[in-house]
Amino acid sequence: MKHIVTHNEEETIQAGEEFSRQLTAGSVVALVGDLGSGKTRFAKGISRGLGVKENVTSPTFTIVNEHPGGRLPLYHFDCYRLRTIAELDEIGYDEYIFGSGVCVLEWADMIEPKLPKQRFDIRCALGADENERIITIEQR
Repeated sequence: MKHIVTHNEEETIQAGEEFSRQLTAGSVVALVGDLGSGKTRFAKGISRGLGVKENVTSPTFTIVNEHPGGRLPLYHFDCYRLRTIAELDEIGYDEYIFGSGVCVLEWADMIEPKLPKQRFDIRCALGADENERIITIEQR
């Protein structure tokens, strides 16, 4: 288990970028944390590390945004708006998760039963001051 403390948004993005170096085709990143805890900033760093040119934002009004064009495709999920886990089947979740890209799942705790056993669990938490974030990374 690895712990990272960041002190501003750019450091959180950089932490995601550095983390992305170990990702390979089929990697799944399960992001968990309260609103504003740095999940999307960390995901933005992953995209930057993968070489995705387009701006990555939270897919708030869709379940998944596809970002091709980097060294691996990035599939960025926002599970917060799911009404039921069954909605994942409707969008072809298994093809994404067991495909050749990298899946980043924000609010992954909401779909715990559908998470693959092999994955990276990343917990983002608010730190002592308003800009500090504590990021815990565990590989399963």
